[in-house]
Amino acid sequence: MSDVVEGTVVRVTYENDETGFRVVRVRPVDSKPSGGLFREARTRDDDDLVTVVGRFPAVAPGEHVRAVGKWERDARHGEQLKAEVLTAVAPTTKAGIQRYLAGGAFKGVGKQTAKKIVDQFGTDTIRVLDQDPSRLAEVRGLPRARADALAAAWRAQRVVRELMVVLSSLEISPGLAHRIHRRYGERALEVVRTAPYRLAMEIWGVGFKSADAIARNVGIAVDDPQRAEAGVLHTLQTLAEEGHTVTPREQLAERAARILDPSTPPETRNQTEPPDVKFVEGARRATTALLAAKIAVEEPEGIAHAPLAMHEAGLAARMRGLLASASTKPLAGVAPAIAEFEHATGIALAPAQRAAIELVARAPIAVVTGGPGVGKTTVVKAILALFQHGRLRTALAAPTGRAAKRMNEATGHAATTIHRLLEVDPRKGRFTRDETLPLDLDALIIDESSMVDVPLAHALLRAIPQGARLVLVGDVDQLPSVGPGSVLRDAIQSGVIPTARLTEVFRQAGSSHIVQGAHAILRGEEPTPSPRMSGPLHGELFLVERQEPEEAARTVVEIVEQRIPKAFGLDPRREVQVLVPMVRGTVGVRALNAELQARLNPNGAEVRRGLSVFRVGDRVMQMRNDYDRDVFNGDVGFVSAVDAETGSLTFRLEEGREIQAEDDELDELSLAYACTVHKSQGSEYPAVVIALVNQHFVMLARKLLYTAVTRARKLVVIVGSRWALREAIRDARGEERRTTLARRLR
Repeated sequence: MSDVVEGTVVRVTYENDETGFRVVRVRPVDSKPSGGLFREARTRDDDDLVTVVGRFPAVAPGEHVRAVGKWERDARHGEQLKAEVLTAVAPTTKAGIQRYLAGGAFKGVGKQTAKKIVDQFGTDTIRVLDQDPSRLAEVRGLPRARADALAAAWRAQRVVRELMVVLSSLEISPGLAHRIHRRYGERALEVVRTAPYRLAMEIWGVGFKSADAIARNVGIAVDDPQRAEAGVLHTLQTLAEEGHTVTPREQLAERAARILDPSTPPETRNQTEPPDVKFVEGARRATTALLAAKIAVEEPEGIAHAPLAMHEAGLAARMRGLLASASTKPLAGVAPAIAEFEHATGIALAPAQRAAIELVARAPIAVVTGGPGVGKTTVVKAILALFQHGRLRTALAAPTGRAAKRMNEATGHAATTIHRLLEVDPRKGRFTRDETLPLDLDALIIDESSMVDVPLAHALLRAIPQGARLVLVGDVDQLPSVGPGSVLRDAIQSGVIPTARLTEVFRQAGSSHIVQGAHAILRGEEPTPSPRMSGPLHGELFLVERQEPEEAARTVVEIVEQRIPKAFGLDPRREVQVLVPMVRGTVGVRALNAELQARLNPNGAEVRRGLSVFRVGDRVMQMRNDYDRDVFNGDVGFVSAVDAETGSLTFRLEEGREIQAEDDELDELSLAYACTVHKSQGSEYPAVVIALVNQHFVMLARKLLYTAVTRARKLVVIVGSRWALREAIRDARGEERRTTLARRLR
């Protein structure tokens, strides 16, 4: 027989929105459990509280709940009810209703607003809200607009709660249920029951494994063709996230078969063992069906997802068209423009720099690439002067706000992000600028071009008017774009896009141990650390050996919190960035962010979202594109305000704009005291602390270490094992990305 506890939630001790597992403390009210352990637990607990654990929808302090389950004795925590079902129960007293509304159950309502509502409707409050929430307009002292917003919020939350009950029966976590509702609204249940694999393709954070579990619960068989097609599509999507735009047909079938086989979890399967033939055959048939439906296309290199293939083919066609543009004649007056630039700046250009500028003057589209200290910024300024000398309307842009800001500071010319340049239309989720409304310019210079993926590059080329010039500037030796493709690499390797590669390290930059170390890494050599110093920072690089991951993590935190501020006077929150190869693990982004927040920003106003805590002053990063709010994946800012009543916060981007994040949008934010090397692309920091330990071995590569080191202007500290450092330098893998752009350009 089940045990029952009914009462008021006093606090939520632990919750994980992804799994739905929660630990809550409840004060029982008129509860008559059938088990015999309940009285013992109550008499021992001075606070008269009981612990309820299990997987159930989110609840808030002040909320009345009814939990059904079994009493268990935990070795550490004593007696607790392991709930099989927990449901919200509307309170009946005025005090209880007020606590319930103010406890977080009603989005946007705090103690004062809850009191006003209960003063107006008394014990009928819940009935009024359920049946006619528009009557909130009757509440004295509540503005009409606020009343309407709260009425809409109550209706929405009621729909979500009803949805939660149904979805929880399908073993869908509350966090996922919220995202499903946000994406599909009232059609959520229909999609879940009839096309669950859409979740993996259309909802951020949902993988095939989660969608497949839901499909099992709604009765879709393991050998259903819908499942096999979804598995192949998911595999193509996963490969795109890894950077590939195309995959050999048999390799695609084998990889899809590994996730279609339910006998062994894909993450633990031995990838050297051949997959089950039955599922390989199913993946082959699914691939044929997707090709017939034109959802996938076959290229000489293999199978590609049709939308991505369209982007890559369109990009190649646009680049070829720009290259062959008869209206783009070579610029005249190059020598006078260079002489004028040298006179104005006092800089004598090197022969390779002059050659790069002359190349840009001849070619409608050109690439300028090179590592740190080779004078790329000087060349960009000279090219800008050349275009201005030729009276060309010139725009400067970069993939991220941080890179655009650096471009502006370096050239003195206005620069923007590519997204801003193309003018996002949030209602349609696309760019306003394209071939029908091209950019109003004669020349465009794009910095940090290695970060530009195929879809963004295609959108950019569509918007460049006939006869305009394009200059792609970047370091091809850095990590490739986070998104699919290798635009800069392929443009160079095609042999058809004119390219200037700068290699000479100038004397002033060459005195920097950071620049020396970066070029040593490219040569496959260990960087030489700086000697002990007492003067001002000038490109210093230090190595701190730590063998054990726990020791390395402690040292990273100590260096950021104490050593760097004490030795060099840098602000640990704003001027020091920790970079690591991986998100998980002892020396991963999540663990380091939690510890750095605890050390650097332990107190103050805060909001919580699941396991995440955000405080005023925290450095945060946006983790996905949000066209509605004009904020994009990788944008970094600092929390400037929090609203505990609504569970929202405001963060100020480095460029100065303020972005509002409602409680459900906090899932898209991450603390950014530490971030992955990939996420740091396009950024530059005064000081960088890089953690490299043996646990990171699957990610250790020369490009990754080189990219991390070149993010710093003044100081680099590498913390970790000598083996990990040597392994990263030894692994000279190129970009193992399968793409079609170079072939298409040829």
